[in-house]
Parts: sequence; C-alpha cells; structure tokens
Amino acid sequence: MTVAQTFSPRKHRLLATAAFVLLFWIIAVLLVIAAEQLFRHAEPWMSVAAKTIAIVATAFAYMRIAAPGATLDHALGVGAMWLVLVIVVEVAVSMHIGRAWFQLLGSPDSALRNVLLVAWIAAPALFAKYTE
Repeated sequence: MTVAQTFSPRKHRLLATAAFVLLFWIIAVLLVIAAEQLFRHAEPWMSVAAKTIAIVATAFAYMRIAAPGATLDHALGVGAMWLVLVIVVEVAVSMHIGRAWFQLLGSPDSALRNVLLVAWIAAPALFAKYTE
C-alpha cells in the first residue's frame, strides 16, 4: 500500500475536520476560562453570559472558517463532541487537583449551568446551513 492510498481524500478530510473541531474547542475553552477569571467576582449571570458569548463566537468562527457548508447534522455533532470534551476535561482536572473544578460548565448547584450545557451543544447549529 502506498502513501497515497493510505491518505485518501476522504481520510484526509476526516482528519482535517477532527483537527479543526479540536482546535476551535481549545480556543473556546481558553476564552471560557478567561471569561471565568474576568468575571470571577461579578454576578454569576455575568460570568455565564460572557462564557456563552465566547462559545457562540468560537462556534461562528468554526462554522465560517472550518466548515462553511456544514449541515445541521454536522453542527450538532460538533457541539455534542465539544460538550463531551468539556465533561471529560472537568472530570479529569477535578480528579487531578483533588477538588471540584467547574470552570467550563459552572457549578452543578446553579441553574445557570444549563445555559452553558445548551450553549456547548447548540452554538455551532446556530450557524449551520439549513436545507429543505
């Protein structure tokens, strides 16, 4: 098997998509952590609003730069993957530091956490191509 056969256009596109999903997720995570640090002493709704804006802005950038013709299915898949990665990171960091760490989703005792859960999943879908 040659190198050209190993990296077919379909495999290349899948690898590129996965790389972009991960790259833009990292950007969103960094922006969310920055928003948390910026609004740490403010009202909780202000922190959640800033985090939501960061997630939506990153989703907009992803959909326009990395997946300009993406469908709603693709966008929801990306959003679901972003949420899974966020949950895995929060659990891993919490286990590593030995205490709860809720920078990306917010505290479980806050109803505002639901806003961030929905934002991680739905933000890319806001910018998807809708076909009839």
